[in-house]
Amino acid sequence: MLAGTALRRTSTGYEFSSEYALEEFVWSNLEHLFKLKPVARQHPAKGEFCDILAVHNKQLSILELKNTEDRYIVQQLTRYYDNLLDTKPFTEQIDYNLPVKLIALAPTFHRHNYIDSKYCKLDIDFIQVAVVQKLQDFYLQLINVDTNVTTEIQIPYQEIDINSTCSNVEAPPQLLLNWLGACGKDEQIAILKMREKILSFDARITEEIEGKNTIKYKGKNKPVAEIYYYKTKSKPIIFLWLPTPSSCLLDRKQLMGRIRLWTDGDKVTDVGHVTEGMGKMRLESEWQSMAPGKRPGNYYHQKYSPFHAGVYNNIWQKNDWDTISLELLVNLALEKWLTRI
Repeated sequence: MLAGTALRRTSTGYEFSSEYALEEFVWSNLEHLFKLKPVARQHPAKGEFCDILAVHNKQLSILELKNTEDRYIVQQLTRYYDNLLDTKPFTEQIDYNLPVKLIALAPTFHRHNYIDSKYCKLDIDFIQVAVVQKLQDFYLQLINVDTNVTTEIQIPYQEIDINSTCSNVEAPPQLLLNWLGACGKDEQIAILKMREKILSFDARITEEIEGKNTIKYKGKNKPVAEIYYYKTKSKPIIFLWLPTPSSCLLDRKQLMGRIRLWTDGDKVTDVGHVTEGMGKMRLESEWQSMAPGKRPGNYYHQKYSPFHAGVYNNIWQKNDWDTISLELLVNLALEKWLTRI
């Protein structure tokens, strides 16, 4: 199971925050939900991308997932079927002499889906997707439209208690609450406390939503912090405006920069200077998990790999911090903001 899964509240309950988040969860739980073994995600076949390919006893299943009703899902699955029979990938895992299973997953199905399926030569399973809340727990519920067979699995979603961390400021925007659903309890609390500290520090600091992926905290046109939604991993990432590690390392005038924080709850493990977006910087463990051909030539270079938080502490002002917490770096960001306005 995933450590955390992004859900968002709707007028009638909850749903996955994105199609990617739904796909990620189903992919991670194929064995439980469908008794299938994963083969590939977003597999390219003749210019189109199949959401999920999976097998059972070498029989191929093609899964197409939608987070909203889509009247063309049958046509998509038909094209994927034809493309894969032409290209026949993964022959060590798949026996193409066996019939191929086609599975459509969506919260609801349009009447055109049923018409298309009725006159299609292929058998397609329609699986209705729902997020169900039972007391404090959340479940993904799958219902086969034809057989009414229901399958459930718990979603590792932490509903957020904002009362304990937002008593002195306005409630967080719904966009931020949606993002925090993918975080563990400790990380939720750490981010909400950071937000409260920043907004209560000075009345001139405001919270501004910029597009779909960014919430910035700034005053007098000088940024203090940013929460950026990393769509690939369905989780929020913290950036603070702090002295850049390279300027500290070279013992010259401190340059301020947008510093990404890698966190474990309220503990900061690594920091890196990323000027915009998510950049290309990755932890060593992330580079090692990639195929060698996809890594930069020197992925240990500071352009590609962050500084360990302890090293950053030592080269910054040699503070006697056993561990660097998010609170300590937020305090530093606020101090530096005051000197810049």
